[in-house]
Amino acid sequence: MSTITLIGSGNVATHLAKALYGAGHQILQIWSREYDHAEALANQVFAEPINRLNLLYPTADFYILAVTDDALFDLALDLKLRDAVVLHTAGSVSLKVLQPISRKHGVIWSPQTFIRDVTMDYAELPFCIEASLPEVENSIRELLSPVSKHIYHVDTEQRQWLHLAAVMTNNFGNAINALAQDILKQHDIPFEILHPLISMTAEKIKQGGLWQQQTGPARRRDQRTIDNQRRLIADDEKLLQLYDLLTETIQNKTMKKC
Repeated sequence: MSTITLIGSGNVATHLAKALYGAGHQILQIWSREYDHAEALANQVFAEPINRLNLLYPTADFYILAVTDDALFDLALDLKLRDAVVLHTAGSVSLKVLQPISRKHGVIWSPQTFIRDVTMDYAELPFCIEASLPEVENSIRELLSPVSKHIYHVDTEQRQWLHLAAVMTNNFGNAINALAQDILKQHDIPFEILHPLISMTAEKIKQGGLWQQQTGPARRRDQRTIDNQRRLIADDEKLLQLYDLLTETIQNKTMKKC
């Protein structure tokens, strides 16, 4: 099994540390600018907490940078780890950002939403990987294979497109549901009434052919319903614009009438 130093202590770092530790790897150190943050995570995986980069042990097999995109660029200027394997976890950042740190560099990124205290089934996590050298990719696969069997080679350009799709599916999709929740709250309607619909929608998504599965007034070209719903939200200009944009998109993508 491998020895790992995690640079970062946020949501992604927390779940990676737990997943890798649970798979039998040794977490040597957890770094964070805030010592108490590093300590809180380190205590969960029997690692050493640190808040200064000059305290990093030079002997770890992997150094995983699980930080924000902006912090990643800053760390790339500050760290020099020779021939250590250095990985980042960002969805939209190029592999090449790690070149100044080590010639052996790569990416492990999972298109998943991570919440620090929410339990996850790590065996079901997909991991998208990329590496500067074939031997580095092999070592990444060895690192992750005890955690999950869902490992995909995805290059930087593909990963950026995948990240965009993940943002649309997760972040934008959640925002749409949050807007629906706001509407119901304003009119004293329990949001839980929509829970079965949300669950059914999620199950249908897994079947593929999403435009063919599209239902609703926009797909049916039910103009009276569309006009009535537009009147309901006429006072909210931004929401009306969003409604119109999505209605137009659905109609353009489903030209054949039901």
